[in-house]
Amino acid sequence: MQRWWFLDEKNGTASSSSSSLTKKEKLPRPPGDLRHKFRVLVNQDLLQDESIAVTGNCEALGNWQPENCVQLQPEEGDPNIWYLDIDLPRESTIVYRYLICSVDPSSENVHVRRFETHLKPRTIPIDAAQEPDRAIDTLGDIDGVVRLDKGWLTTETIVQFKFFDNPFSFKRPRNREVYVKVTPMNLRINSESQSLTNLLEESLSNDTRENGSDHPAYAFTEVVSLRNVQPLYQQQSQFGCPITADDFVAINVTVAEPENVAYLIDLYTHSSRSNDGDPPYHLGYHYILPNLLKKSEGILELAVTCASKHRPLGMMRIEYLKVTPLLSPGCTLEKSYIRYWNKRWTGLDVGHRGSGTSFKTIDGNVIRENTIASLKKAVLHGADMVEFDVQLSKDLVPVIYHDFDIYVSLKRKTTLETNDMLELPMYELTLEQLKNLKVYHVVEGRNRESRFNDEDLEEHQPFPQLADALDQIDPHCGFNIEIKWSQKLKDGTMESDLHFDSNLYVDCILKVVLEKAGDRRIVFSCFDADICTMLRLKQNLYPVMFLTLGVTERYQSYFDPRCNSIEMAVKNAYSTELLGIVAHTEDLLRDQSQINLATEKGLIIFCWGDENNCKDTIKHLKSLGIHAIIYDKMDVFSDKAIKESVFLVAARESQAALLQQINIENRLDHGRSYDFRRSTETSATQEGSLSKNATEKSSSTTEESASSKNTTDKSSICICTDS
Repeated sequence: MQRWWFLDEKNGTASSSSSSLTKKEKLPRPPGDLRHKFRVLVNQDLLQDESIAVTGNCEALGNWQPENCVQLQPEEGDPNIWYLDIDLPRESTIVYRYLICSVDPSSENVHVRRFETHLKPRTIPIDAAQEPDRAIDTLGDIDGVVRLDKGWLTTETIVQFKFFDNPFSFKRPRNREVYVKVTPMNLRINSESQSLTNLLEESLSNDTRENGSDHPAYAFTEVVSLRNVQPLYQQQSQFGCPITADDFVAINVTVAEPENVAYLIDLYTHSSRSNDGDPPYHLGYHYILPNLLKKSEGILELAVTCASKHRPLGMMRIEYLKVTPLLSPGCTLEKSYIRYWNKRWTGLDVGHRGSGTSFKTIDGNVIRENTIASLKKAVLHGADMVEFDVQLSKDLVPVIYHDFDIYVSLKRKTTLETNDMLELPMYELTLEQLKNLKVYHVVEGRNRESRFNDEDLEEHQPFPQLADALDQIDPHCGFNIEIKWSQKLKDGTMESDLHFDSNLYVDCILKVVLEKAGDRRIVFSCFDADICTMLRLKQNLYPVMFLTLGVTERYQSYFDPRCNSIEMAVKNAYSTELLGIVAHTEDLLRDQSQINLATEKGLIIFCWGDENNCKDTIKHLKSLGIHAIIYDKMDVFSDKAIKESVFLVAARESQAALLQQINIENRLDHGRSYDFRRSTETSATQEGSLSKNATEKSSSTTEESASSKNTTDKSSICICTDS
């Protein structure tokens, strides 16, 4: 990752991020507070604007809010150890996490670069004394388990530039790679700065400088090539990243003020006469101004200007994606399941569209798919999760429905005749219209045959709201929420002409989930890699999985190469830090070794497809170690002896473990009371100056007191258990 920082005007050195944090005035230590020293070992290199911070469950540590996290400082003797002396409340257990962050010097907004994502955070017990030889924490490592994941967008924006499918059309030396470098440039020029024209011209005269400009924006750039065996985002090198015709390169630029940032695209290549080790020469360039990036996504066809002659050299094609933060409701650092998966969760049964698709003749489903009734039926027959499709109505309400189009009756609802239906895109109707109109599925419209007549029953109504599903379905059943989004196909056509802005689209769905989900296990998925990227960067709570077609003749391939093979899907999920992939079973069965492509990189793998509607296939897929199988008709194909969700079983086991722990504490408390009584009896017996009667009386009184105390403690524990 390549990062820049504003330069100090006096000495030309980079300003420290720690000095940019708002310095809080020291207040007197409240009575009863405990002085605690945090010390953490950082085993990785931090970039110039990065620092270590801590957050936790008390006001002193910011109450998990990223903007209120507390900065640590490197120790003088060992800069790899960061420390913080702080007063913490003594009367409660403190839990906390470390994070790597940076601070925007102009707004003082905190940006979370990476943070610890262990299910259980670090703990400081009640009344913990500060010991001189207390063990030093290791960043990201708790009890040997390392979890340090990429953060999410709090106030910043990410602009991603994608280069693939032979994006350059100009002459260059044969068999020579083209290197691409992206430099963000600050357009906020004050009166004392030079003009924008001079600034742009000056940048061209210094092609070998690391930043490419004396006035970079507050931003950082990272790049990944999916051609690499280990495709991870890395710091951009001096001459950028090489791009070949069959490569897929993504360059992420994180900026605080996207409306005031331009992007200089520099192209480099080697001369036909260059030797190994020689630096490439500057081939050409183009400036992308922010007014070209108003939409959330798009394709740019840009002219390349020759660097030496300042004449047109050729063209290049860049696809871009702009990801904006989800401002409300905001996420905190308290917990994250973004890449969490319990090892026991293998071979889960996932109900496809609830209890199965209902518009294929082979299924014979008597309940309409993607309805509350369908979801409840899957839960009743032991589904661990239910999978369903979510998209927006015209008035931006997330509803559950699979296809992009619907048919509307043009006559009375009680009759259905040939040619009395009108096909419409679903997004053209509001929620009220979807609820009140006589609406037919695409299959019903094409066949002119109504399949279901039970829509008067509330739970059988089509187009249920996502919020209703979150409220009405058993909370122990997990949700696999597939986001429907129109993609470009290989032949250049679009699946549907959706008119929504993709950031707005994803935000509307995320807000409902964050407000309604509670403790439900949720996994997002989508066939569109860019929507997956948005889902991952906009929040830090729920995991995201990349749906892929793979190699198939059953469906038309997508234009985006990341969607068309398990190998590319795995690399994309790995680089974007998704939970895993949802693979097409047809492709998995064609080459079962592809499962290892995902598991060897620590990814979770689900599978979908018509092949799953077979007990023997489901059993075989589970034996291969697939984490979840999505299939129809849970009541027919599930082989569970007890029809319960794995999450319900886990909740029951967790409750039993909690009761066991309470019983243990109860017995320990009883033992402490008994020891106290015996100690008091012995002390009273040894009092030689007291008479025998007085001694016996004292002993009896002490026993009654101890017994009374023991009874009180038990009563308190029982109250806590009930609550």
